[in-house]
Amino acid sequence: MSSNSSLKLNWKNFLIYSKNKIELFVTVILLAAILIFFSQFLLFVEERAGVIFSDPILNLFSPIDLTWFTFTLIYLSLLIALIELIKNPEKLLLALQCYGLMVVFRAIAMYLLPLEAPSTLLLLNDPFVQLFGEGNILEKDLFFSGHTATLFLLFLVTTKRSLKIIFLIFTTLVAISVILQHVHYSIDVFAAPFFSYTSYRVILFFKEKETNNV
Repeated sequence: MSSNSSLKLNWKNFLIYSKNKIELFVTVILLAAILIFFSQFLLFVEERAGVIFSDPILNLFSPIDLTWFTFTLIYLSLLIALIELIKNPEKLLLALQCYGLMVVFRAIAMYLLPLEAPSTLLLLNDPFVQLFGEGNILEKDLFFSGHTATLFLLFLVTTKRSLKIIFLIFTTLVAISVILQHVHYSIDVFAAPFFSYTSYRVILFFKEKETNNV
């Protein structure tokens, strides 16, 4: 069976059940709402006064501009994940739900811990965003690192061993890169995988609970 036929069959089997259709629809709507809210929330964060502190890790070296390296890894990871997850609607749904919850956790964490950017920050300017207009370059979306958390989330939701290894390596490299560029405090990056894992476990808990009640 061709990969295209297999993809169609997977989605056809998934969409047979009304429950799956409803869950997918609700997930997409909620995720869109969360992201719209989060984009406005980030503007609030940028205007709010925060705390700046001396990071013992950042104090060890001067910042290095690794913008292109960082975003190459990020977009490559997202492309690989999309190609893989689109084949498995259930895994794709899980990834979307985990990501939505992780963004909620991130908003809560940033609200509770207002930070100023490190004084030695080199801006992490998204090359893709800049190609299509002038996007706001954020400085205070700090605790916790969204890039690190997202890539670690891809590691968690992927079942193929080879991809797990790739995503774990990419997560590590991006985590190191944003610290070397002084985009984040080291605690922002250190905490990110824990929030990703919590999001993943919470969604799995409710899915398992729902399955047991059927």
